[in-house]
Amino acid sequence: MPAENQRTLLPMLGHVRGKRSAVTCALKCDNACAGEVCNTSKNNYFRDIAEGAISRRSALGLGLAGALTIALTGGQKAEAGTLSQAVKTMAPSKLDFTPIAPVDYLVDELNVPAGYTWKPIIRWGDPLFNDAPEFDAAKQTPEAQARQFGYNNDYSSIIELEGSKGRRAVMFANHEYTNNELMFSAEEMAADPARIRAIARAAHGLTVVELERATKTDAWSYVKGAPRNRRYLLDTPYELTGPAAGSALLKTVADPSGRRVLGTLGNCSGGTTPWGTILSGEENFNGFFRSAGTSAEDKRYGLSDKATRQGWELDDPRFDTRNPGYSNEANRFGYVVEIDPLDPTSTPKKHTMLGRLKHEGANVHVAANGKVVAYTGDDERFDYLYKFVSRDTYRDGGTTADREHNKTLLSAGSLYVAKFEGDSAAEIDGTGKVPSDGAFDGVGQWLPLVVDGKSAIAGMSTEQVLVYTRLAADIAGATKMDRCEDVEPNPITGKVYVACTNNSNRGKTGYAGPDEVNPRSLNRDGHIVEITEDGGDQTATTFTWNLLMLCGDYKQGDAVYFSGFPKEQVSPISCPDNVAFDSQGNLWISTDGAPSGIGYNDGLFKVTLEGAERGKVEQFLSVPRDAETCGPIVRDEERHVFVSVQHPGEDGTFAAPNSYFPDYVPAGTPAGRGQFAGPRPSVVQVLPTAHAK
Repeated sequence: MPAENQRTLLPMLGHVRGKRSAVTCALKCDNACAGEVCNTSKNNYFRDIAEGAISRRSALGLGLAGALTIALTGGQKAEAGTLSQAVKTMAPSKLDFTPIAPVDYLVDELNVPAGYTWKPIIRWGDPLFNDAPEFDAAKQTPEAQARQFGYNNDYSSIIELEGSKGRRAVMFANHEYTNNELMFSAEEMAADPARIRAIARAAHGLTVVELERATKTDAWSYVKGAPRNRRYLLDTPYELTGPAAGSALLKTVADPSGRRVLGTLGNCSGGTTPWGTILSGEENFNGFFRSAGTSAEDKRYGLSDKATRQGWELDDPRFDTRNPGYSNEANRFGYVVEIDPLDPTSTPKKHTMLGRLKHEGANVHVAANGKVVAYTGDDERFDYLYKFVSRDTYRDGGTTADREHNKTLLSAGSLYVAKFEGDSAAEIDGTGKVPSDGAFDGVGQWLPLVVDGKSAIAGMSTEQVLVYTRLAADIAGATKMDRCEDVEPNPITGKVYVACTNNSNRGKTGYAGPDEVNPRSLNRDGHIVEITEDGGDQTATTFTWNLLMLCGDYKQGDAVYFSGFPKEQVSPISCPDNVAFDSQGNLWISTDGAPSGIGYNDGLFKVTLEGAERGKVEQFLSVPRDAETCGPIVRDEERHVFVSVQHPGEDGTFAAPNSYFPDYVPAGTPAGRGQFAGPRPSVVQVLPTAHAK
């Protein structure tokens, strides 16, 4: 980022609620909630978007696979037919714990239940390769960072290796953004800003690292120099797939083929496929580019003509799309990325068939007819929920050829966007009051955007739909949502859970008002939508839905709802972000922005989905000061839980840290190996104290 102090330009300062940092808003999403809403369509219930929304410029431009067992991922392996059969009965979680109390937002600790302890698996700067130097905050270089674990890890997934008897695995993590003021001293940033930018670039991207442990109950450790260790950097080539690959909309002077992109940006959540690859969503990519910002397309994606906080346009012409030959560079980001963690020589892919938007992530499951279905949310106020259905079918033979076939499934098929209708619309007044029928519920449709590779939107080609997906969804008439983040089907019941994080503009003058699926005005605490596909078929184009919960803290005056479970008996929860399931199908939610008022630290929560305790929320852990809980993995059979701790101590500086997580080195300790007196984003594991060897 430019050398000036980042806190001089914080438009969210004084507007964030609870413990959410204005610095996080600035660095992660370029203050999206302080700027103009990208979606200015009026399509809550009718289609009134002119086909002329696509600019004339764009219209004229068209012319090692080894055997594995998925045993420790954020979800569970989906066998063909599992999710589309009759609903199965869920069982209580095998992970027993006494819920912790909310933790004040100024506390710099990671809190876990009695009988459990936590240990970091890997931290920012830990060396991945034998020739990588140990982390030294005072001696950072771009070359060293490229061989070390990156910054601000978000999604994580662990895949056990077959034949290892649960003692070897590969772990994936992505790196969403950097905070230079925590990584470097003010003197360094002022003296050599170009070097600082280069180190920051090397701290982005993706990481794969091998893990080991002595027995199936022990803690994991990462293996330095393991053969599958890999960093995916901003010069790593990615292959574009799907109907938009090779389109004139994706060509640049550096890539006249329109099929090869260097790097991935703004990676947030993700998913693990049934064939053992990893998906990562490119989310807030717009903040990395300077653009003219005058076209309908640029405005719809939040691109603007201002210097970026990273300042990479000073070093690489592609980050300024005003430069000749680079007008399409930003069109090459905003996709779901697929990588093969078992083959460090493989080329990662960007799947245009899943559309271009601010993908929080993507989660793939296999329907009864063998087609794979991927759900993904667009993490922007008033944007949409999407579903992809593959053209081809999943092969479950277990051979290398089957796996290679499955790795092509996200390249062809159909793309849909969701429209919701409530059955008590007249009763929704924005207060969060439960309708007289006792629930927020209704029906919905999956509106077609692309069907079998052909555009379903009049006036737009297939390539335009997949590159300007938001504009296509506007025309289709999708329902504006309150920031759809993680979306995942339950592996036991097949019901789909959508984390809507918040939307403080809902109901304000000039913006969409409340509706039954987004029933609160000034929605600062978020909610969870539960979807049941018609007939239990995840390829269906109609569904029913209800709200599992309206999040918040009733003690602070929030209007809350927990499917009828007493509000006095739940842990307060706000801003749901990522979701996961244990082996019995119980829902686990990680948060990004804890409850309002005095504020609590973010955490991980278990939610009961069936029976008399449906809607009961129990807090399992809380992360340190200023941090966000990401990438939860719940391995309840082993009583192990994993989370990514992102941006701890975000409001501090290198010289005056707000957090000392995870090493808790005393202030004033000289920087050096294992002695950095400041926060380091990390992947941590929580396990019974007796197993923490």
